[in-house]
Amino acid sequence: MIKGIIDRFEGDLAVIEFDHEMKDIPKSQLPKNATVGDVLLFQDDKITIDKTATDKLAKEIEDLANELFEE
Repeated sequence: MIKGIIDRFEGDLAVIEFDHEMKDIPKSQLPKNATVGDVLLFQDDKITIDKTATDKLAKEIEDLANELFEE
């Protein structure tokens, strides 16, 4: 199983980060509800959203942002 994170969308492509390497994947291959920041699991020919990992990543990013703006 391979994990990747959706960095951004460019037209019909999703730019996915895999361990600091970016790859373009057609949006049509992703789950319909996939959004920027989602952690994706790639296993065999199936791509799914790892909701738990996505929520954890979002919380980590939020905590870091809060630390930056603390007075």
